Amino acid sequence: MDKQSLTAKTVMVIGGTKNIGYAIARRVATAGASVIIAGRDHASAEAAATELPDATSVRLDLDDEATIAEAAASIPTIDHIVITAAAHHNAAVTDLEQDRIVGAFHAKVIGPLLVAKHLTPKMAADGSLVLFSGVAAWRPAAPYSVMAITNGAVQFTTSALAKELAPIRVNAVSPGIIDSGTYDRMPADERESFFAQSARSTLAGRVGVLDDITEAVIWLLTAQFVSGETIHVEGGARHS
Repeated sequence: MDKQSLTAKTVMVIGGTKNIGYAIARRVATAGASVIIAGRDHASAEAAATELPDATSVRLDLDDEATIAEAAASIPTIDHIVITAAAHHNAAVTDLEQDRIVGAFHAKVIGPLLVAKHLTPKMAADGSLVLFSGVAAWRPAAPYSVMAITNGAVQFTTSALAKELAPIRVNAVSPGIIDSGTYDRMPADERESFFAQSARSTLAGRVGVLDDITEAVIWLLTAQFVSGETIHVEGGARHS
């Protein structure tokens, strides 16, 4: 991949303050893009932006349409948007809470739709939007029904938006288990056991790393003949 393939482009990463989101922001910066890190906590977004060349920050809360509209008003043009946000509600069906179900849909579906509403008018015809799904949609298990349903909904959101927003491209990445920093809060031995078990459930025989995801995103941002697709980056976990 040409490191300069995103030169002179502006890429917004929503959820770009840590883990996968920050890794994507760093990777698109090395590809020559100007990065806008967006998040509900503007202080965290600002701090992340200071660590990257030619990066800025903006407050954007996927639960709050007014902040999405304000962010759009502050940006003259934009080329690409990547949305990595999630609001997990991992509970048995009998223990589900309505507000948290709605929050999960805001992060994965409602918020991205409102981002498309307000920000795609700022895009050129060769712009793109990358959403994030997840392997839980294709390998559902208890107590992850909300995660499976919302991640599955991302695939339909992707295809519907790709149709309506064309020629702006819309695609999604569906990761498996990724050693992204998300699991660092687990005790080390528990984390290693989890990764080993997860690796055995893939065809690749390992868990994912950040480069697996960031390279998939870079490809989608620059693949001008790909739209409406969900790209599975999970080592064949769906087929194991």
